[in-house]
Amino acid sequence: MTDTGFAVDIHGLRKSFGHTKALDGLDLTVAPGDVAGFLGPNGAGKSTTIRVLLGLLRADGGTVRLLGRDPWRDAVDLHRRIAYVPGDVTLWPNLTGMQAIDFLAALRGDGTVDTRRRDQLIERFELDPHKKARTYSKGNRQKVAIVAAFSTRSELFVLDEPTSGLDPLMEQAFQQCVHEVAGQGAAVLLSSHILAEVEKLCDTVTIVRAGRTVRSGALAQMRHLMRTTVTARTRGDGEHLRQAPYVHDLRSDDGHLRFSVDRDDLDRVMADLSGLGIDELTVAPASLEDMFLREYQGAGR
Repeated sequence: MTDTGFAVDIHGLRKSFGHTKALDGLDLTVAPGDVAGFLGPNGAGKSTTIRVLLGLLRADGGTVRLLGRDPWRDAVDLHRRIAYVPGDVTLWPNLTGMQAIDFLAALRGDGTVDTRRRDQLIERFELDPHKKARTYSKGNRQKVAIVAAFSTRSELFVLDEPTSGLDPLMEQAFQQCVHEVAGQGAAVLLSSHILAEVEKLCDTVTIVRAGRTVRSGALAQMRHLMRTTVTARTRGDGEHLRQAPYVHDLRSDDGHLRFSVDRDDLDRVMADLSGLGIDELTVAPASLEDMFLREYQGAGR
């Protein structure tokens, strides 16, 4: 662990490939017991960051600490304390699922595989462990990697698009695993394109673009910063709401009023609408997707 208390502590990370800057001063922290979402489109620098954390790439600059150590110099020791699930799992075709799970776990070299836990996870994910890996679908290959990772008593789980290929029921099983290890004090770094998954699981979110962190913080605080969308049909004319300083982007379409409002101002808006007489009302809370799109649209401009 770092002296700052973070399982992952990255500041000003830089990495270039020739003249291409993959990472250009990226910041990222993950605390023990927290699930941290790591978001960004393809080419934003997420995979490069994860490869630096796993000791597969050497950083050009900045500071990187993984469980208090240097992931490049101390990669062997660190891999005994972390678990990794990639988004595209390739297995040895002639091994069974069980053999692949045990082999992946044995690569850690510390003998911390919990066979009882392994068998519970195999049942939870409805995996037939006796089939050859060459017969597995993408989803089943993903299950093998997930079971192998969560069978260990790791201090940090690095999950890079881990639910790729899983059906909704198996996604729920995965989410249960994440909640369990985080509840036991492990840190979880979750890179995902599935914003709903991030909203359900994550305590903090870091959004990256072009190798830089564009927003980072507690998910609850970010939701507070986002505006709620209100759509209403009222009996009275609501055009005067355009003058209210707490009403934003008011549009009137076919008798419906549509606008956004900060969460703290919802009571005031509801009082205004009640005074007009409400026939229809829809209130849509801000989502992580709204914030994600707004960050990128703003950056594009």
